[in-house]
Order: sequence, then structure tokens, then C-alpha cells
Amino acid sequence: MTLREGASAATFLAVFAVAAAPARAACPIELAVFGDRDEAASVEFVPTGESAAVTNTFRMELGDGVVLDGIVMWSADVSRPNGMLMHDCPEGDVTGEELAACTAWQGVIYTADASGGIGLLPAEGTAAPRTLIFPDLGPALRHSSAYRDQGSSKLPWDVFALKGCQE
Repeated sequence: MTLREGASAATFLAVFAVAAAPARAACPIELAVFGDRDEAASVEFVPTGESAAVTNTFRMELGDGVVLDGIVMWSADVSRPNGMLMHDCPEGDVTGEELAACTAWQGVIYTADASGGIGLLPAEGTAAPRTLIFPDLGPALRHSSAYRDQGSSKLPWDVFALKGCQE
């Protein structure tokens, strides 16, 4: 076998191996994992299950182990994915005052694509975006019980990049 034949055989095998490998599907949003640029926090989406109002469910873990519970509910008047991050909320029926006291951040969750196009958080079953934007997340967390009571040392950036997909 000559060098040229060997190179052609190696090229053929490499192309065949790539073609034979299972195609990697895009990660659905409900299995996506994101991280901020300073590694102060991560966001992990989980399947929501059956809910009439909640369209997405996620957890945000701050670098010091504090975990915030997140939900997304789309508004009816102007259709937007309104996210809420909560810290140590009471179980069961809660009053509006109790919910406000344990809400660490609330706002619209935006996305950004590779070309810089801005969009809205997709519904479950849709491919995860490259980037999530939680406007004013750091300042809101600084004034929340998650920061004050737990002594968090770092605040996350508002922008989170897709880091992986849960299996």
C-alpha cells in the first residue's frame, strides 16, 4: 500500500465513522445547563410536568451552594416569559406578601443567538438557546435574602451561556 492509498483509506474511514455516528440532536431547553461568565452561578432547567400556568422550571445554584427555585409563566396581555427566582419560600398555600418576601428576582428572560439576535425563552420541547439574559439579576440578588442571609460572596452576571445538556 502506498502513502496515497493509505491516506485515502484513512480519509474514507474517518468520513465513514462520522457518517455512521448517531446524529447529535440539539439539547431541549428542559435539559439545558447554563453558566455565567464569572462562574458565580449555574442554571439547570428541568422538565415542568403537567402545569396549566408554569411553562418552564429551573434551578439557579450560586457559587456558594445556595439554590434558588425558578419558574416561568407567560403573561397573557403582552406575551412574555416572566421568570421568578425564589429562595426558601414556604410550602403550600402562600400569600402574595409571603411570595414577594421570598422572591429574589423577577423579570422577562431573554435569549441571544450566535448572530446577536435577541428573542424570548422558548417553550419546553424546543432547542435550548445559546445564551440566556436575566436583566438586572445581580442587583436584585444583592438585595435578596439569598445574598443577605447566606452570605454569598459573588453575584452572577446577567448573561448565561449554554454549557451542556443533561442526559
